[in-house]
Amino acid sequence: MILCGDIGGTKTTLALFAPDRPRDPVRLVTYASREWPDLGALVDEFLGPNSPEISAACFGVAGPVEGTIVKTTNLPWTIDAGHLSDQLRGAPVFLLNDLEALAWGVAHPPDERSIVVNPGQPQPRGTMAVIAAGTGLGEAALVWTPAGYVAVASEGGHSDFAPRSDREIALLGYLLRRFDHVSYERVLSGSGMVHIFEFLRDVEQLRVPASLSDAMATGDPAAAITEAALAPGASIAHETLRTFGEIYGAEAGNLALKLKATGGVWVGGGIAPKILPKLQDGRFREAFLAKGRFRAFLESVCVRVILDDHTALYGAGSYAAGRVANSRERGQP
Repeated sequence: MILCGDIGGTKTTLALFAPDRPRDPVRLVTYASREWPDLGALVDEFLGPNSPEISAACFGVAGPVEGTIVKTTNLPWTIDAGHLSDQLRGAPVFLLNDLEALAWGVAHPPDERSIVVNPGQPQPRGTMAVIAAGTGLGEAALVWTPAGYVAVASEGGHSDFAPRSDREIALLGYLLRRFDHVSYERVLSGSGMVHIFEFLRDVEQLRVPASLSDAMATGDPAAAITEAALAPGASIAHETLRTFGEIYGAEAGNLALKLKATGGVWVGGGIAPKILPKLQDGRFREAFLAKGRFRAFLESVCVRVILDDHTALYGAGSYAAGRVANSRERGQP
């Protein structure tokens, strides 16, 4: 069996796959990440006392991979592939950036559940871009090689936020009074949505309904804003998601230009499916296209929103299965 995981700041999903079926989990469980001290403890819980023999493991992790160690960005864990390999009786353990894993998951898009928000004309073997807002913001690429697509990780979500309107300029100024550095992740993430909301409340003085204030105080603030924005009323919630969607579209367009993503752009993460109506109302697409002389180029770039929550997990499974197959072809154990 292959053990795979999608490790995020909010939740961690672990699964077992047969090596020849990396998109069909034999077992899959999702845990609240912060309820566990480290990944090793979570792996022990998932596998239990009667653990099957693990031939390989692969984990997509929200954080920069440095050799065989990852310090997660939005979770107080340090993940060491060597220690996990010992725990798994010597099975090889591979660590991928979470967006790298997501990119491997969309390397074979016909299997993907998705919604098109810009039809475009995807080019065969063209470079593909992946962007995903959730607990944080991740970005990655898929580049064609003679051996097929290869995923390329990045930390692009931490690049400087570039405002495009008077409102966004004021938003940047508001956030610079709170943070030394304002990245795209500061606005395109769960906490980023709350930052936009607070800006509209504090600077633009938009009214906060008592019901929304109570929901934010007693539950997940970003989820409360989203729920209010998808229902009538609560103009501050509607304006929050409108601004969020426009900035999301603009950064997706930036990424498409930087990578010349003729193969398309995939929008993943936990937020996009929850705010899908706002991504389909035209503002995300218009912000994506609004690049002056390169509007026509971006009109040809297909943009899809990923609806399958386990795409990164499938990507980790596909990567591990490929490494196991290559080892066997070389006659390695």
